[in-house]
Amino acid sequence: MEHVQQNSEHEMNHLVHDNDIMDEEYDSPSDSHRMAAYHFKQAAMQHELAADAYDLGDIDKRDLHAFTAYRHQINAIQFAEISVMLVQGSDEVEDYQ
Repeated sequence: MEHVQQNSEHEMNHLVHDNDIMDEEYDSPSDSHRMAAYHFKQAAMQHELAADAYDLGDIDKRDLHAFTAYRHQINAIQFAEISVMLVQGSDEVEDYQ
């Protein structure tokens, strides 16, 4: 699982440095899609860690990782919805003008 965690840290560093989206608002659909993907990957990793903790009988770590996975899933869905709203929202605004 350490390998998974290192890979996800590398992916986030890559995302931050290559796109500089952590220093600005997420104002483009592509930024929001990337953040959704990042959070879905983090959720998957946390579910793996929760499963490992369950297998080891560590209830506290299992619960912590399951909750963290849930939070990442919520963030991923929000960013996915934002990306859709950014694309559809511009069309809707033009319809009202």
